[in-house]
Amino acid sequence: MISVSEAYDIVLSTAQQFGSETVPLQDSIGRILAEDIMADRPFPPFDRVTMDGVAIRFDSFDDPDQAYIIESVAPAGSIQRVLHDPMKCIEVMTGSVLPKGTDTVIRYEDLIIHDKSCKIQSIVRKGQNVHAMGTDHPVDDILLSSGHQIKAIDINILATVGKSSVKVTKAPSIAILSSGDELVPVVSNPLPYQIRMSNVHMLKSRLKELGIVGDHFHINDDQAEIKDTLMELIAKYDVLLLSGGVSKGKYDFIPHALTSLGVECLFHRVLQRPGKPLWFGKNKDFTVFAFPGNPVSTLSCFHKYFVPWLSASIGQKYIIPKVVLRYDVEFKPDLTFFAQAQVEFEDGKLFADISKGNGSGDMIHPAMMDGFVELPQGKSVYKSGEVYSFIPFYSLLK
Repeated sequence: MISVSEAYDIVLSTAQQFGSETVPLQDSIGRILAEDIMADRPFPPFDRVTMDGVAIRFDSFDDPDQAYIIESVAPAGSIQRVLHDPMKCIEVMTGSVLPKGTDTVIRYEDLIIHDKSCKIQSIVRKGQNVHAMGTDHPVDDILLSSGHQIKAIDINILATVGKSSVKVTKAPSIAILSSGDELVPVVSNPLPYQIRMSNVHMLKSRLKELGIVGDHFHINDDQAEIKDTLMELIAKYDVLLLSGGVSKGKYDFIPHALTSLGVECLFHRVLQRPGKPLWFGKNKDFTVFAFPGNPVSTLSCFHKYFVPWLSASIGQKYIIPKVVLRYDVEFKPDLTFFAQAQVEFEDGKLFADISKGNGSGDMIHPAMMDGFVELPQGKSVYKSGEVYSFIPFYSLLK
């Protein structure tokens, strides 16, 4: 067996790029940019009026009782107007181009307007209520960098620069494979010795949350069926997420079947709980994460190893959160312990409350948790106030 840190390093060392693809703007949310998004013109692209009111030439204002004749009106979306007489003004609307010959805007609330003239009723500062051209970003400035995960708010930027389609990193094609004669479909009424499939549905749903569609397959504990199915999946997909059939049982045929098909075993069994029987391997074009079949083992291995690998493969930065233990925790086996926990932000720190759980076969308890605190092997008591890595089940920013 190898340590968790060794297994983690091996997994990340195999991360690979799967190229890029172009998707429609509205389909790009959650994807990772594979190009820099540049300003195609200055922002704002003109001296922009930010308040409804009138535009004047500041140098012309020297008498509070001065009346300005309104020379014309400049609505948003019209060509730039020109102030012909510096002692007059032009009525302007929010979003319009500042008229040529003016440099200052006085809002309606600070004016008295009568017929076609107005008087200013406030202190005037040169350049007020004008958003000068290029002050946000000059042309060719990078607005969003390659590797950025696109959020809904970024759609505004992409649309502004005319990106009706966006180049994003391509995610791997993923097959999810359940194994075992004891598993039956969710709609079935299981016999006393059978259970309904659950791990694969969790994996498929979690992939969907990560923006990936996974295809589900099932195999029984038959050597010929296992080998034939694996051969088909190796030819068609980039990644296999497998649940069950990788321990030391008499019917755990999958590790041998994978190696016989040219998938190199990079490690099998890790000094961790839960998830000790984890199997990981690859060939040139195919990567396999074979998780132990117990639900909590599948959950921990998926989030500890696969999610960081996926992030590295699609060019997304993966940040490992840190948590503070709220209470002492004891764990005597010389293994890394993935402890189920609820977390809470307090005073800018993330505190974790460890919950014992009911073993790796209980999926109900983890549903009430936020993730696993990774308690490294080498000690048996983890003290309140100590800081450890956290493996979340979801984005902590949601």
